[in-house]
Amino acid sequence: MADAAQDTGDGSVSALIRRSLDTLSSGERKVGRAIVANYPIAGLGTVAELAQRASVSPPTVVRFVTRLGFSGYPAFQKRLVREVQERLGSPLEQYGRDDLRSEDGELAHASRVFSESIITTLGDLPESEFERTVAMLSDPRRRIRLIGGRFSQLLAEYLGAHLMLLRPDVDVVPGDEFSRLAAVSDTRRGDVVVVFDYRRYDQAIVRFSRRVADRGAELVLFTDRWLSPAADEAGTVLPANVDAPSPFDSLVPAMAVVETVIAGVTDRLGETGRRRVEAMEELRTSSADRGD
Repeated sequence: MADAAQDTGDGSVSALIRRSLDTLSSGERKVGRAIVANYPIAGLGTVAELAQRASVSPPTVVRFVTRLGFSGYPAFQKRLVREVQERLGSPLEQYGRDDLRSEDGELAHASRVFSESIITTLGDLPESEFERTVAMLSDPRRRIRLIGGRFSQLLAEYLGAHLMLLRPDVDVVPGDEFSRLAAVSDTRRGDVVVVFDYRRYDQAIVRFSRRVADRGAELVLFTDRWLSPAADEAGTVLPANVDAPSPFDSLVPAMAVVETVIAGVTDRLGETGRRRVEAMEELRTSSADRGD
């Protein structure tokens, strides 16, 4: 069962509750009002706690979230948690944070933040997920497609450019709707689709991920430690910290993951990859000599 709050794309459980109040029973309305009155904290406790707050029975709480279109209370809470995380990902919410100030200067502060973030990211990276990603991207029988969001498209293009040097059948999907629809239509079982999605999560990317997964693609997701909703479709997930010395989330640790994947693919392809790079360089040099 699909979760309604994720499918509507409005990103607000509160708005979903308000729109649904007229269709709910008296007890279910009590639950909705209790959540809205202390939003979102009231919805992050247990079923029993919310039932007590709303003066209803626990089964009424379960019926309430089902009537909203969620598969169960855990799915309802998962959407609430993601909403909180997305809000915290807003640069406006980050202004004024105490940890953005440093007495030892901006350069020293940035050095400390980025160093710690990269070390933590690579240290926490699941080795099995990393190895699986490298194996799939190195497999010449698989077609590779890469796509990213507003800022993370840069990472998709960067990884894609290196993979094109090392192996055939690699494409970066442009950001326009027509190109994305064409990419979904062209997807076939066994393709590897590499998705980059960091908070604030891109609903268009999430929908794209669901569509290619439905067509049998293997989804590799590069995301943050809170996980994009696209993680529900991904067989492999590579999370990174987004800590930064500014109010804006950083892609520096994510780039470190990408660089590590590139190193892994280069090593795995070995002489095959080297010969392709050599051929590409020869073509580039001959084109330059002709003035193409």
